[in-house]
Amino acid sequence: MAVAAPKAEKAEIFAWEGSDKRGKRIKGESRAASMALVRADLRRQGINPIKVTKKSALFRARKKKIRPGDIAVFSRQLATMMSSGVPLVQAFDIVGRGHDNPSMQDLILSIKADVEGGTALAEALKKHPLYFDDLFCNLVHAGEQAGVLEELLHKIATYKEKTESLKGKIKKAMFYPAAVIIVAVLVTSIIMIFVIPQFQELFSSFGSDLPAFTQVVVAMSEWMQEWWWLLLLGVIATVYTFGYIWKRSRKFRHTVDKMLLKTPIIGVIVNKAALARFARTLSTMFAAGVPLVEALESVSGATGNVVYGEAVLRMREDVATGQSLQLAMKQQNLFPHMVIQMVAIGEESGSIDGMLSKVADFFEEEVDNAVDALSSLLEPLIMVILGTLIGGLVIAMYLPIFQMGSAVMGK
Repeated sequence: MAVAAPKAEKAEIFAWEGSDKRGKRIKGESRAASMALVRADLRRQGINPIKVTKKSALFRARKKKIRPGDIAVFSRQLATMMSSGVPLVQAFDIVGRGHDNPSMQDLILSIKADVEGGTALAEALKKHPLYFDDLFCNLVHAGEQAGVLEELLHKIATYKEKTESLKGKIKKAMFYPAAVIIVAVLVTSIIMIFVIPQFQELFSSFGSDLPAFTQVVVAMSEWMQEWWWLLLLGVIATVYTFGYIWKRSRKFRHTVDKMLLKTPIIGVIVNKAALARFARTLSTMFAAGVPLVEALESVSGATGNVVYGEAVLRMREDVATGQSLQLAMKQQNLFPHMVIQMVAIGEESGSIDGMLSKVADFFEEEVDNAVDALSSLLEPLIMVILGTLIGGLVIAMYLPIFQMGSAVMGK
């Protein structure tokens, strides 16, 4: 039993041929730890294995990275299977073998092997912390303890889908301006390094002083031609240093997140996204029957912002000493009055999970609207910046020609 999980993780792909109960020849592929297991599995299905061969690595599907979206889809598929009355182990087998990502297949079948060997689902998921965080595992554990695993899997699936949708909206807000800026930098660099030197040769034949604006652009072009590698190295070093410090310094992350929250326009989206995550996560945990103090600990890491995460941990300490949730939230000076009032009503009526779910729905819609508004605002702004940048370079190059034309006309 203890050896089952590691073997499943190292499963290979086997191509097989066999005959069914009617003698009809059939063939297919199976993923298993050994050829013997493939033959045994085929016999259980009523298939007489005639030929089983290990598939060459050359013909295997290339493994792709497992994305959070894959976990969200897996959660929904598993919940749907169990709702249809399919046993848990069989549900894992169906979902795993039907997935088009070999990496995801390996993960699901590895969990299936652990569950088949008698391990609790929550414990099997904890062996893969890269894909199933504490929040996911705690919710599954609560479902297993209360005997409502099917219901909790539906809640987890909804939570994952909502979370991924929210991430997608934020990425959408950031992608367009980032892509335009990168293109602008590349176009400007090409002009400065390759195009302007051609004009420079033309200017040298004029035998007259260049306009000040053109001289500045030419000087910048000369610098970039000589030191472009230093500029590129500086950008790479800056990005690497930022990522290195970000991973290792919580104080640095706190400073950056705090600045983001106060940034005009972007800060509004970041704030609303953090509030939506907070409300959605706490609602899901509370609905699963997880105690409030324990739920707040999991929620702190799910807000997506260090400032909000630290505030939630302080709230946890206050709630642990007997304070109400709405009072603990009020003392943080971070949550809007509407959110605090909704939580207060939820505490009085005993429906905190329902109220928080409504808060999450509201802020998720607000994020969507804010992203659309940001896109509408950035589009003309970016066009103006690009036009000014590229247009300025073009004017700088043609200004000496215009001046020479004016001088000839004056004569």
